[in-house]
Amino acid sequence: MKLDEAKKQFVSEWGTFGSKWGVNRTMASVHALLLVSSESLCADDVMEQLDISRGNANMNLRALIDWGLVRKTHKAGERKEYFYAEKDVWKVTRQVIKERKRRELEPLRNMLTELKHDVDVESPESEEFQKMMVELSSFADAADVALEKMVKSDQKWVFNSLMKFLKASS
Repeated sequence: MKLDEAKKQFVSEWGTFGSKWGVNRTMASVHALLLVSSESLCADDVMEQLDISRGNANMNLRALIDWGLVRKTHKAGERKEYFYAEKDVWKVTRQVIKERKRRELEPLRNMLTELKHDVDVESPESEEFQKMMVELSSFADAADVALEKMVKSDQKWVFNSLMKFLKASS
């Protein structure tokens, strides 16, 4: 397989993979393209290689910058902005975890905290509801602690811990 074909296949599969994780397919494809590009790319390069509109390219590049996965740079003598992706897979993973926590887990935890305190226990049904909110809140808190440890740890610790867990559970 030639390099260009392999890159196209990776970009396509990464887009599919991202969409299964709740990330828009084009955003995942733009990220994949930047991951496998040896040089930074401008929006025109992204548009051409992915066959997407300027608006779509710019919107997804901004989103990737917001996620902390892509940075903007300039080349001497050029007016265009160029973009490059973090290439360290562990840094990318930690950044995705941080963003998913901030965008998804923290709002969930806040909602559960409100609901477990704001419901009056007047009936067995409301008591059961409150009990479920407490259990879900405990689970979300534990997930937050685990994810925070992953974000703050180094790669070796996470993989060693995961391997110990997998051996213990088999």
